[in-house]
Amino acid sequence: MAFESLSEKLQNIFKNLRGKGRLSEADVKAALKEVKMALLEADVSFKVVKQFIGSVSERAVGQEVLESLTPGQMVIKIVNEEMVKLMGSETTELKLKPGNEITVLMMVGLQGAGKTTATAKIAGKLKQKGKKPLLVACDIYRPAAIEQLQINGEKQGVPVFSMGDKNKPVHIAKAAIEHAAKSGNNVIILDTAGRLHIDEDMMAELQEIKSQVSIDQTVLVVDAMTGQDAVNVTSMFQEKIGIDGVVLTKMDSDARGGAALSIKAVTDRPILYIGTGEKLSDLEQFYPDRMASRILGMGDVLTLIEKAESALDLDKAKEMEKKIKKAQFGFDDYLESMNQMKKMGGLTDLLGMIPGIGNQLKDVEIDEKQIGRIEAMILSMTLEERSNPDILTPSRKKRIANGAGVDIAEVNRLVKQFDQSRKMMKQMSGIMGGKGKHGKFKLPF
Repeated sequence: MAFESLSEKLQNIFKNLRGKGRLSEADVKAALKEVKMALLEADVSFKVVKQFIGSVSERAVGQEVLESLTPGQMVIKIVNEEMVKLMGSETTELKLKPGNEITVLMMVGLQGAGKTTATAKIAGKLKQKGKKPLLVACDIYRPAAIEQLQINGEKQGVPVFSMGDKNKPVHIAKAAIEHAAKSGNNVIILDTAGRLHIDEDMMAELQEIKSQVSIDQTVLVVDAMTGQDAVNVTSMFQEKIGIDGVVLTKMDSDARGGAALSIKAVTDRPILYIGTGEKLSDLEQFYPDRMASRILGMGDVLTLIEKAESALDLDKAKEMEKKIKKAQFGFDDYLESMNQMKKMGGLTDLLGMIPGIGNQLKDVEIDEKQIGRIEAMILSMTLEERSNPDILTPSRKKRIANGAGVDIAEVNRLVKQFDQSRKMMKQMSGIMGGKGKHGKFKLPF
């Protein structure tokens, strides 16, 4: 995940601060100098860093902090609050018209930023909220752009309006609005053409659409991996055509993350969503306070709970809980619990949301491919073996290993892990869980 290096550096700086007990003004200034260097290395804009350190320093060297019983914690609290302020303080939602009034969104951006995929992801999010989106193929230049939108639209269960690549984008947009009015769609999302770099033809085309079509929100998609270039692109689009918000893609990469900390401060445009993976479900609403917590190593329990609520089948979770309590938990249930975890995202990313865990995992390699091997071993078992693992004899294990194409040692390891999980789940049953909008749910681990 982006910010890994920055997060690690900041946590080490704060660990030293907490260890000092009493702090002098010199201690705070020395720590903030290190924070400044860490932010610059993360590709945060120099102007933004200077402003940020100034604001933190002003508050952190005050009498209230230096004479506090826990001055180190007070400095961290101030850094956290200023970081939230830097990224926009409040979460910004897409502004949609009420009821069946049609809202028109125009998606813009450079080629390679993941605009078409992000467009489909947003359509899927809006559909989950009860809206009736219509994707519109206005990119008539890039080969297979229309086909890509159609494939992604089909996966999301969202219709796609296309007039091929021989009509002008502005005419396609107008026709799409007429089509939406007849078809009962209440959110139109225009997937416009990108370019390899900003050029006058692209801007002129977007300006033409905005002048002839009533656009409610213009959303820019930028690539987090481009660092300060993402901020420069945002500034340019804001100046040329005006934008209402930003989607920051590839935040699951090794991007240094500076763009997320700079965009709002430099352009005054909010980040609406962040892309956290290639799957069409990998799009998160951007919460400045949660992002600050993740950067500072405090975890992000709220996002973890929301991922669980949206991905878990509550009826299956309740059924599994009953089986655990009655000691009827078998390999099919074990496989089901892993599949539910997969729906929530990568295991490393999920564990990183738990306070205090992320930093401990930095040297631990979690082999996500292992899940595929476990699945192959379980599917090589008979139904009887899956429901009653106690009957697994050495000869049965050998047959399973051959069927899954693995060594028998891997089957023995799986059986041992399963036994440990079964015992742990029985002990943890009734303890793990949280309150969500659907009531009580249990996490499958």
